[in-house]
Amino acid sequence: MTAHLQGSLFDQADEVRLGPLTGLARTTLGDGAWIDLLPAWLHGADALFEDLARTVPWRAERRTMYDHEVAVPRLLAHYGARDPLPHPVLDEARAALSAHYAAELGEPFTTAGLCFYRDGRDSVAWHGDRTGRGAHHDTMVAILSVGEPRDLALRPRRGGPSRRVPLGHGDLIVMGGSCQRTWEHAVPKTTKGVGPRISVQFRPHGVR
Repeated sequence: MTAHLQGSLFDQADEVRLGPLTGLARTTLGDGAWIDLLPAWLHGADALFEDLARTVPWRAERRTMYDHEVAVPRLLAHYGARDPLPHPVLDEARAALSAHYAAELGEPFTTAGLCFYRDGRDSVAWHGDRTGRGAHHDTMVAILSVGEPRDLALRPRRGGPSRRVPLGHGDLIVMGGSCQRTWEHAVPKTTKGVGPRISVQFRPHGVR
């Protein structure tokens, strides 16, 4: 898969490595939901983007909506608990997140889902990760973003104003507490001339 990435002026590192998680900042959303945000957790994020774009076996999927089959507007890949991840730094990221949130989460992150947003036409609609245990229990989903920034939008399910968090170039966001049940998130389409982005979503067992 080829895609043109406008590299970050602030991340020209050749070595792909993680920074510490000590800079995580928590925002309380309400209804028991929260997000933790850490900009530029991953150094060398542009190099990782290029590697993932080239080597991951991306799938173009189709889904049925309103009696019609439509193309999913992004490319996908999924790695189960026993699958080797496509880059060693992703193993390190999953282990670091599992250790950092061990007391709060009570279990490790096990799976990794990858989404490739090729341009502003690619998106994901409003949803919560409520397939499986996330429909009934507090859980966490950690997202590491590489490539050019795209907005992650969040809104309360019961209604109310939404907020947007731009993510790219190695940024980390963790959605926790009741976030998957009481809030929804999306990556909206945009007519702006945005470049490609890859998100890596780490989840515990049984959460999709």
